Amino acid sequence: MARLVVGVVIAVVVFTIFALVDCALTERARVRGIPKALWLLVVLLLPVLGGVLWFLIGRGPLRRRPLPPDDDPAFLGGGTGPAPAPAHAPIDDELALLEQELANLDSDSDDDGGDGRHR
Repeated sequence: MARLVVGVVIAVVVFTIFALVDCALTERARVRGIPKALWLLVVLLLPVLGGVLWFLIGRGPLRRRPLPPDDDPAFLGGGTGPAPAPAHAPIDDELALLEQELANLDSDSDDDGGDGRHR
């Protein structure tokens, strides 16, 4: 029984410290309900209940605003240097070569004078 009590006390202390640190490090814009200093007092004076209230009511959702693409030259206003070559250029060359081979195969099968059936 004593081990259970010690375990519960350790869990309460760890949870309270976690809630205090989270409350202290949370941005003011995310704090709801009451000011941040009062939330710290609530979490400290009401160990379990204060932490639960902080996580359920006091901490607002994280609102991420989309950030601009810093590495996009078109977004940055087109730098002074030439535009980099697209990364897919070798694939385009290979695709053009395969299309040419396919066109050659189609023209060869049309010259056979057959009825359009393939071998």
